[in-house]
Amino acid sequence: MKTTINNSFEDFKQTLSNNNKLQQEFRDNPIQAVNSIEVKNPKETDTWIYRIIVLMFGLAIIGIITGLIILSLHKEITLNEQLITIFTAISSGAIGALAGLLAPSPNK
Repeated sequence: MKTTINNSFEDFKQTLSNNNKLQQEFRDNPIQAVNSIEVKNPKETDTWIYRIIVLMFGLAIIGIITGLIILSLHKEITLNEQLITIFTAISSGAIGALAGLLAPSPNK
């Protein structure tokens, strides 16, 4: 049976102090006892990480596109062509990152 802990040393210590069977396994063979512990990955358990990242990438894309539209409507503001290229690269990178985050995992 695998014991599940969060990805922290404090949680490992607490689990070890509360679980008598795990303590005995740890005394007998520490390597095997540690390998029998299943560590939760925060990416799998914390959905707010993805929500915040998606929100920030989305805001970056919307902000850059809105800014470029506003700047193109005002003819008195002249932009360096290199600046437009930089904005395009940032927005396309954010779109690619969003696509990579939102694409389903191949092993699920």
